[in-house]
Amino acid sequence: MTGDGRVLVDPERCVGAGQCVMYAPDVFDQTEEGVVRLRGPRVDPDEWPDVVEAVARCPVGAIALPAG
Repeated sequence: MTGDGRVLVDPERCVGAGQCVMYAPDVFDQTEEGVVRLRGPRVDPDEWPDVVEAVARCPVGAIALPAG
């Protein structure tokens, strides 16, 4: 895991593809409109590989890992 376990999401960029929820359902959720949101402020270290996969699978780059 890098940084402090934070993940950045850009709801304005999200198109509701749901890849984040598919790959890391304990970390990401979607609003009723299908927009990405985080389930909590920090990611559990055990979930980190799933988060990295979700970031890679997001078709519009609405999820990012902070530099650090």
